[in-house]
Amino acid sequence: MLSDRVNYWFAILAVMTILTATMSAKTRVTKQAFGKTSEGAPVDLYSLDDGKIEVRIITYGAIVVSLRTPDRNGKLDDVVLSVDSVEKYEAQTAHFGGIVGRYANRIAHGTFQLNGQTYHIPKNDGDNALHGGTRGFDKVVWQGKQISDGVELTCVSKDGDQGFPGTLTTIVRYTLIGNALHIDYSATTDKDTVLNLTNHSYFNLAGQGKGDVLGHWLKIDASRFTPVDATLIPTGELKSVEGTPFDFRTPHTIGERINADDVQLRLGRGYDHNFVLDHPGKLAEAAEVYEPTTGRVLKVLTTEPGLQFYTGNFLDGSITGKEGRVYNRRFAFCLETQHFPDSPNHPSFPTAELKPGQKFHSETVFEFSTGSR
Repeated sequence: MLSDRVNYWFAILAVMTILTATMSAKTRVTKQAFGKTSEGAPVDLYSLDDGKIEVRIITYGAIVVSLRTPDRNGKLDDVVLSVDSVEKYEAQTAHFGGIVGRYANRIAHGTFQLNGQTYHIPKNDGDNALHGGTRGFDKVVWQGKQISDGVELTCVSKDGDQGFPGTLTTIVRYTLIGNALHIDYSATTDKDTVLNLTNHSYFNLAGQGKGDVLGHWLKIDASRFTPVDATLIPTGELKSVEGTPFDFRTPHTIGERINADDVQLRLGRGYDHNFVLDHPGKLAEAAEVYEPTTGRVLKVLTTEPGLQFYTGNFLDGSITGKEGRVYNRRFAFCLETQHFPDSPNHPSFPTAELKPGQKFHSETVFEFSTGSR
């Protein structure tokens, strides 16, 4: 019968689709237990391996705990700072590798207004709220599931969590495709809220714990940055980088001007500033880093309007990371794709508001290669 033949071909087509998807998924994804939180919640570890790069991600904080990439001679090394147990992740405050939110970066005085109502976020950075308060998204267990080439992680933040309005559902997908770690963010809310998400990985392209990053070459595609006050809150100005130590439109080593007699560098104890990207809203290159001794290159692409460049100024040797390596000052850099710090208190900044019926979506790509200069 005709209907039987149609059903037969639909079945064949379904099998071929599954086989094609399986064949195209070149990244091997595995799952194993990583431990339990102090409250007894189990934490899983997902390993993504495409044969050249291996990334390990845990469900606690959606943290990238390891990222192994080859140097110019093909030797693999781990290029992100992290610790080696759930207990240590709960204790450390450096936000190693996690997805930070509900509002990444700083909110002045832990306070903002939305629709005429004032909201208060726990202060955990002097008089300010940093990375979502005292228990941000990198301090909770996400729900994970394997997807093609990666892992999908879900976090549901209830109305009033850390003082923020609205129940927010956030989904982050990590996929490893073509020598690049893709991070796809999406979120929805049932009440007007504010949102700023980023990944807070600390990179050292020479290898984690192997000295400072001052010899890395850096390029940032930004003509302006947001100067800060003494508490590292943006003043509201969008200042040109022209003629300043913040001009990375052409490559400079990180250490070339980090100790310059510049008020902004003194306030940040180095670089800890948001750069206003020249091509916001579309997936475009934001930064590129080159490490000369290994030849490793990291290119960052994002749809976000800002990029926080941080040079590990507050690492002080008090944290012992993987393989017993001590993390001293400026042993890593962060390139955090984001909306601008304290945007809820600066109407002139790109809005960080999210309303019911809207879907937040953002993409960031960390692309790895090798080269020479």
